[in-house]
Amino acid sequence: MIKYDFYTYTDKKVEDLNKYKDRIDSIKATMLKKSSMLDWLDKDTTITNEEIKRIKEISKSIREKADVFLVIGIGGSYLGAYSFIEAFKNYFTHQDTEVIFAGYSLSSEYLKDLFEYIKDKDIVVNFISKSGSTMEVNIVYQEVLKLLNDKYDDITDRVIITTDKESNLMKYAKENNFVTFEVPRNIGGRYSVFSPVGLLPICVSNINVDEVLKGLEAGKEDIDKAMEYACIRDLFYNEGKVIESFGVYEEKLLPFCEWLKQLFAETQGKENKAILPISTCNTRDLHSLGQFYQEGNKILFETNFKIEKTTNIYIDKYNKNLSDINNLAVDKVAEAHMNGKTYSNIITIDELNPYNLAKLMYFFMISAATGGYLLNIDPFNQPGVEEYKKLLKDSLN
Repeated sequence: MIKYDFYTYTDKKVEDLNKYKDRIDSIKATMLKKSSMLDWLDKDTTITNEEIKRIKEISKSIREKADVFLVIGIGGSYLGAYSFIEAFKNYFTHQDTEVIFAGYSLSSEYLKDLFEYIKDKDIVVNFISKSGSTMEVNIVYQEVLKLLNDKYDDITDRVIITTDKESNLMKYAKENNFVTFEVPRNIGGRYSVFSPVGLLPICVSNINVDEVLKGLEAGKEDIDKAMEYACIRDLFYNEGKVIESFGVYEEKLLPFCEWLKQLFAETQGKENKAILPISTCNTRDLHSLGQFYQEGNKILFETNFKIEKTTNIYIDKYNKNLSDINNLAVDKVAEAHMNGKTYSNIITIDELNPYNLAKLMYFFMISAATGGYLLNIDPFNQPGVEEYKKLLKDSLN
């Protein structure tokens, strides 16, 4: 169960949303038509039952033969899966098949250390690029390919390609008899976590994908609430609150915040508009950024996450479980910041599990797209990203 509180620690009222009714009704009708890049709205247009079956079978074979499953992707090609895997892994140990991500930076130090770490391990690689031409992932893939060819006589069963069915990368994969998965044509990278892009790495890490997909389906229950949140954000934006800080009190959710930052920034940050998404890990950042939130420039609001049921560690001094103290901090920080005119939305998850995280992701996908329509921009393109790619490629060429 997930509870959404947009009013206790803000100055907003339900009545403030009345002016959005006609606009939201129109946006909902537009989205449900699924006319453009909206196949992620429903499970059956996101992933087929046959693909789910293949993912489970291939994941099982990967776990049986590989020490490392190396996922090469950037942006939406890795952040969704990364969010799930980090949320449910042990802080200090990893499973027999470790999922490692690469291709999201051009750091030579990272690549050098990665190759040193995996040189004596059995490896399977998943190369993810919808276009097949993403520079960062192509560079890293070529280097990984050299390592694979030096290490194995036959790499056919050690490379999996996830891409658009018409891309040159798909053609290359089929020519080399690699395993392939298709990125759905009408789903952008930042909305692709429930497609083979996200579900294959998630399944390899032994997270229950059936529970993930149940959470996706259950997310439809909260579509109206997700659109309400989009309106709350718009109200703040029109009052000059141009930054939203996503605050987590469980460090395992920091990668989820990275996914949120991409989702909202790339969906809405166009035409000199939109709210800048940032994130904090609390209570750590309360001893640094918290000073600004309390007494600094009033240009931001917060959306904080609370988890009700976690590991119990009893603290004798306060006669409370540590998780209860942590959750009390969420409320008291929100109260303190509200006194300083920095307002907070609170989202409460009864338990951090794959079902709830999937449901929460769907909530934010609906909200991000709705907010884009409220700003009168296309929620599904990213012309600014394409500009840097072009300039860099032209310079290299």
